[in-house]
Order: sequence, then structure tokens, then C-alpha cells
Amino acid sequence: DVSKRSGVAKTTIYRHWPNRNALIVDACLRMTDGDEEPPDTGSLEGDVMAILTNLAELLVTARWSSILPSIVDAAERDPEIAEVHSRLQRWHAAPLRAALERAALRGEIPPEADFSAIAAALRGPLYFRRWFSREPINDSFVDLIVQGVLAGVRRDLPKP
Repeated sequence: DVSKRSGVAKTTIYRHWPNRNALIVDACLRMTDGDEEPPDTGSLEGDVMAILTNLAELLVTARWSSILPSIVDAAERDPEIAEVHSRLQRWHAAPLRAALERAALRGEIPPEADFSAIAAALRGPLYFRRWFSREPINDSFVDLIVQGVLAGVRRDLPKP
């Protein structure tokens, strides 16, 4: 398919990538740019709303959102692709992790909070709507996720 779509011979492609996996790995790693700074609005709620609103938009518009299910499937069988998938997931979680770390320093959430679990609780519903229920991902849905998850996280804050 790559040969057909690009209009070059398979031998040319294999000069650049020794095998199918190498081509897939290279393509996946080019799908994202991990250098973008996460938003810092001054509050956890503002940061999370900005991050999830951006993710919601990307899930609808970015090319990687239609390719990622195939990567997840291939990662179940191939350790090299599984590593690429892990790198992509760390990249997607990084802005939330940074926002959660800042929030813990500001006292908005407990410092011992499970940042990975919180990030999964925030991102998971968006992925569910994109790939499983195929319902719209709109602002009110994003707000519902943010308010619900943050209420649960803040519940564990010490009372003044």
C-alpha cells in the first residue's frame, strides 16, 4: 500500500526502512510532536479543560486518531510496536501529568494522588467516545469529565 500510494517501487521503500515494522515505527514516531509546552492557566481546572479540549479536537481531526486503533492492535503481538505505542501514550499523558504536578505544588490536589490514574480517568472517556460509542465529543462532555474527576480528586484534600 505504501508503494502504491507513494508511487515508488518497493525496493526504494526498503532502502529507507529494512522491514514493515521499521516503517510503522518511523511513521508512528512522526505522528506527534512532543515538544509542545502544556498550558499553564494558573489552575488545575483551567489546565485540564485546555488539555482535554485540545485532545477532543485532535481525536476528531488528527490523522493519528484513525491510525491509533491499528497500532493498539499490532502492539498486542509485536514488542517493537508495543514500545512505540507506550511512547505515544506517554506523550499524550505528559501535559496532564505536568498540570497535575503543578496542581499538587499549589495544594489544589493531594501530592500523593495517583497522577497516572487521574490522567486515565480524564482521557479514557474521550477515547471511549471516539472509538467505541462514536458519540460526539463536545464541550459539555469535556466539562462533565473534568468536573467529575476533579471532584473525586479534591475529595481527598485535607479539610481546613
